[in-house]
Amino acid sequence: MSKNKRVLVTGHAGFIGSHLTKKLLDLGFNVTGVDNYNDFYSPEIKKANVAAFGNHSNFKEYKLDILDLPKLERCFAVSKPEIIIHLAARAGVRPSLKNPQLYHDVNVNGTKNLLDLAKKYQVKQFIFASSSSIYGNQTKVPFSETDKLGQPVSPYAQTKLAAEKLCRDSELPVTILRFFTVYGPAGRPDMAPYLFTQAILAGQPIIRYGDGSTKRDYTYIDDIVSGIIAALNRPLAYEIINLGNNQPVSLKDFIAAIETLTGKKAKIVAKPRHPADVPLTYADISKAKKLLGWQPTTDLKTGLTKFIDWYVSPAFKVCP
Repeated sequence: MSKNKRVLVTGHAGFIGSHLTKKLLDLGFNVTGVDNYNDFYSPEIKKANVAAFGNHSNFKEYKLDILDLPKLERCFAVSKPEIIIHLAARAGVRPSLKNPQLYHDVNVNGTKNLLDLAKKYQVKQFIFASSSSIYGNQTKVPFSETDKLGQPVSPYAQTKLAAEKLCRDSELPVTILRFFTVYGPAGRPDMAPYLFTQAILAGQPIIRYGDGSTKRDYTYIDDIVSGIIAALNRPLAYEIINLGNNQPVSLKDFIAAIETLTGKKAKIVAKPRHPADVPLTYADISKAKKLLGWQPTTDLKTGLTKFIDWYVSPAFKVCP
């Protein structure tokens, strides 16, 4: 694929978006970023994320909300994107229980705005970031894209499923990528890798929901980015594809891994399992291997080592 293609990345200032945007620019793409720098977590973190590429000659940023259709359309009119990678969303399973309407507005209506404009401006490819949370309390493992889905257990998951339906019905060339528990340097401060590392290094207690037996398919950020790039390089008429590590890790083993790598013991406060938490995520990645030629290359120890090295590095100065 020609590397000077025009790509619009929504949520470019976030965790996954900033890693992806930097990689796209390194590869020679022209990137337009759209982000509203909301306060779900500190906007200062997002500003730090963008600092790595903000002055790049092939990058232009629009600070706007995807719900603001007139401003979003002006962005399309100027940038004329050929490819859209839609990462922007209200994130977080547990917070969605407190404000389901906001999650629906952003994740469903915002996606509709982008799909409508993509059709109007004849965008050639639309890549949508979905989530493993849509599988809900799945008992068949590993989770496959063809599995019959039950009822999602959180408003966040419901909005991702609704947005997937909009993508399917759009008649655009769409690739839906279902991400499984992404972690790594510059990771979101509300997620377990960050929270646990921060607390353990500071000698503060961590909250463990449940008995530690819940499992997550932790997937390193570089593997996710390479999966998105693979999808970009192999446009498809319509597909749903899992991007996961295919190696679920229990919560107690995840905490133990951080203890080993930091050389510090966790002070654990045990609480009942959160109602929005599912017992397991586990990606079947055979479709990603077949259609995208993709598979993860980073094991948990390697990925956590890189995350912790970033967290303790002098370069990391932004705190939530």
